[in-house]
Amino acid sequence: MNRRRWHVLPALAANELMERTDGYSSSPARLRGNSKENLSITPLLVQLLHNRGVTDPRDFHAFLTVDETLANDPFLLPDIEKSTARVLRAIRENELIAVYGDFDADGITGTALLAGGILRLGGSVVHYIPRRVEEGHGLNYPALEMLKSQGVSLVITVDCGITEVNEVIEGHKLGLDIVITDHHVPAAQLPSALGAIDPKREDSVYPFRELAGVGVAYKFMQALYSVAGKETEWDDFLELVALGTVSDMVPLRGENRYLVKRGLEALNRSRRPGLLELVHSAGLEMGKMEAESISYRLGPRLNASGRIDHSVTSYELLMASSREQACKLAATLEANNTERQRLTAEMLASAREKLLADGTDLPLIMVGGHNYPSGVVGVVAGKLVDDFYRPAIVLHLDGDVARGSARSIPEFNLVAALTECSDLLSRYGGHHQAAGFIMPMANVDTLNKRLMEIADRELAAVDLRPVLTIDAAIPLSEMDNATFRSISRLAPFGQANQVPTFLSCGVEVVEKRTVGESGDHLKLRLRDGRIIWDAIGFDLGKRQLASLLDIVYYMEVDQWGGRKTLRLHILDLVPSA
Repeated sequence: MNRRRWHVLPALAANELMERTDGYSSSPARLRGNSKENLSITPLLVQLLHNRGVTDPRDFHAFLTVDETLANDPFLLPDIEKSTARVLRAIRENELIAVYGDFDADGITGTALLAGGILRLGGSVVHYIPRRVEEGHGLNYPALEMLKSQGVSLVITVDCGITEVNEVIEGHKLGLDIVITDHHVPAAQLPSALGAIDPKREDSVYPFRELAGVGVAYKFMQALYSVAGKETEWDDFLELVALGTVSDMVPLRGENRYLVKRGLEALNRSRRPGLLELVHSAGLEMGKMEAESISYRLGPRLNASGRIDHSVTSYELLMASSREQACKLAATLEANNTERQRLTAEMLASAREKLLADGTDLPLIMVGGHNYPSGVVGVVAGKLVDDFYRPAIVLHLDGDVARGSARSIPEFNLVAALTECSDLLSRYGGHHQAAGFIMPMANVDTLNKRLMEIADRELAAVDLRPVLTIDAAIPLSEMDNATFRSISRLAPFGQANQVPTFLSCGVEVVEKRTVGESGDHLKLRLRDGRIIWDAIGFDLGKRQLASLLDIVYYMEVDQWGGRKTLRLHILDLVPSA
């Protein structure tokens, strides 16, 4: 694979930095703050805010303090009033309500949130989460028919439903009322549901469009509790909002930033038996979890049940009432996650071998086979994008049906491309950079040809090498503890708000050694002037070194043997010119 392109974001001019610093200092919102931390802002912090799209000094305070001004009124969501009225009527009249969620961590947490919230209001609730392989994403008629046979009269969806026009019609024929809560982009025709609550609707006036599915479910529950006169109780579910929002990789800006910040606080003090056991099995510690703890540890475990078996295991874990029950369920998830990792490694090796044999100069990757487990094709597609910086589609072939999972680069809109090929697909949906579809096997070659043509057209002028985006070029001698504390004010970090990354040139190598079983990783001591830093570079153990290096890195806390030290986490390096 080619070395990554380094892209240093444009630096603000000195006069712009000064204007925004002065603008923040005189901002009414800043002046209302009573924390010393809120009284100052550095030019570097102004630059980092600018890089994240926060350019107006009047918005700095809300972003840095992550205060409640980032939260929006749930009653601005479309169809919210008639939907809450229908649910509250169902609770009063003791109707059986089904919460129908998606099988990923976003859908699972949202299902647990709404089911738990309605139960607390005195409602009668059952849950339904479809199987990933057998049923696929979204509403399906057999499931609705089964729910009706159980006595369900009202179905509330979570993280699905906004494109299921026919399924909603069939549900109505069964006598079901359906309320949709979703965050995906609607199709041209909205489903004829009693309510279709989605901030991405064209007619939506909700100020923030990027809520996760669990975020939309939470806003719906806020509205329910507000009408029911229980406004103080909705905070109990914020830990689930943080889990689902970070796992779904929606942008951690605006209201998502507020929900995740508050949700992490709730997660770190949670007494839910299921979360306590999940945290323990993931090797984490209560009170010390950050957004990346969800991204790399908790989220993959919640997702693993649906990839290997059935997502209901993760739902039951979140809803567990005892540590004994939770312990057994967490052990099952841990085994599923281990198996998911094994299958992913095997399939990824197979896909890489095939791609390297066929050549990687094509603008789009499509691989698949009967031996590609459906549950992990999305994970593999994401890793192929990381490796080759191309849109990647991985297919699970099963009889006459092909199920595809696709991941993309920012320059290529997957849903738009699939829409151009919709005549070949039975079902499809997703986001700009993540999508899935089902299609007849007979159409696979034609789809491959058409997508290649679209990618060729859309990516003709794109340098298809992975991009390493750098916030600023700074001498290493200027980095210190105060800089780290200032940068930390931008947390929680995640999608669209990555940990700030820097470039320092001409850094002297004082010590170097490889670590790991095969010497894959690199430990360094680096000097710039009188400043010396410890540094770690994972998977850089085989890289060429010189006495002077240009390094791309971020700052992190290394916890080892009960001690905390600040170090550099090196992402890439080259000998200095």
